[in-house]
Amino acid sequence: MAGWPKVSHVLYTNGGGAREGAGCVSRGGQGTLGGMAKDESFDITTGADLQEVANAINQARKEIGTRFDFKGVVAEIDYEHGTNRFVLHAQDDYKLEAMWQVVAQRMVARNVPLKNLVRGTPQKASGGTLRQEVTIVQGIEQEIARKIVKFIKEQKYKKAQAQIQGDAVRVSSPSRDELQQVIRDVKAQDWGIELKFGNFR
Repeated sequence: MAGWPKVSHVLYTNGGGAREGAGCVSRGGQGTLGGMAKDESFDITTGADLQEVANAINQARKEIGTRFDFKGVVAEIDYEHGTNRFVLHAQDDYKLEAMWQVVAQRMVARNVPLKNLVRGTPQKASGGTLRQEVTIVQGIEQEIARKIVKFIKEQKYKKAQAQIQGDAVRVSSPSRDELQQVIRDVKAQDWGIELKFGNFR
């Protein structure tokens, strides 16, 4: 990508590469201003492409509608495009789990992270059926964000600093190599959600 050199096993998600201009470093090395290195930074975020979520759900609906094992039974997926939740409505526990397997396969095929789909407790509905709400995690929760910041501080990097910015974590340092090490270290941990690293500047 333009700007930052590539790092093995790191997925950059800023969409257009690091930008150049005021406040940005030049390609090929650390930028300087008055002989002092300027801080570079990136953001740690999480989330799913809701258009891909909608595509996956539509494909799952089509598959469920044609499968013999779902014929004549309740098997519905309720989803309002652009929202952060959908509901599975099934005849029983067995059908609910079968529906989830279809949905999960379609989500994976559309590059929607399953870690960001949180299944709620199934609730009894009319006619003895079951409804289960699935929440799509679209931002880093404060508790997880604090754990990420704490983890980065505990690694005792020379100059890297981390701070919570809304539902994201921003990491900055005058050393690009150090920032790349932060990315590797954070990615090596299991945070329960899929993290993205972007907005390089």
